[in-house]
Amino acid sequence: MSTITLHLETTVLPGNRLEVSTPELPEGAKVEVIVVLPEQPKPPTMSMLELVESLPPGPRAFPTWEEYERHLREEKNSWER
Repeated sequence: MSTITLHLETTVLPGNRLEVSTPELPEGAKVEVIVVLPEQPKPPTMSMLELVESLPPGPRAFPTWEEYERHLREEKNSWER
């Protein structure tokens, strides 16, 4: 008896199930199934600092941090009046 090898691709169905249907598979025959799951590339990870540094320069509401803090103090003081 000769061995027949079929190379098929399928999608994992809900419930982690596989379904294979091909005319070369006789009903009731015992078969051996080998499943190869390709390695999935891992998304690149970066620290928060690396993320911030990777952002393109853009417009800022205030040129310096000190000016931003001054604006916040003035805004807060206006609430208390």
